[in-house]
Amino acid sequence: MIARLLILIARGWQMGPSAILPPTCRYQPSCSAYAITALRRYGAAKGGWLAAKRIARCHPWGGYGPDPVP
Repeated sequence: MIARLLILIARGWQMGPSAILPPTCRYQPSCSAYAITALRRYGAAKGGWLAAKRIARCHPWGGYGPDPVP
């Protein structure tokens, strides 16, 4: 139930602000796609933690390139 709510939030980001803003993703897949995959695969607790860690790494001094969900 909570995972579905978090997935809806990520989908809202994909269809709202992310669709309007220019693409600036440092990683592949994007953070929102990563979050959706992690939430589906691991549920709200672990998937949410993985998504939060990924979003925290997404900054100008962070890494870049492929970063699949473990």
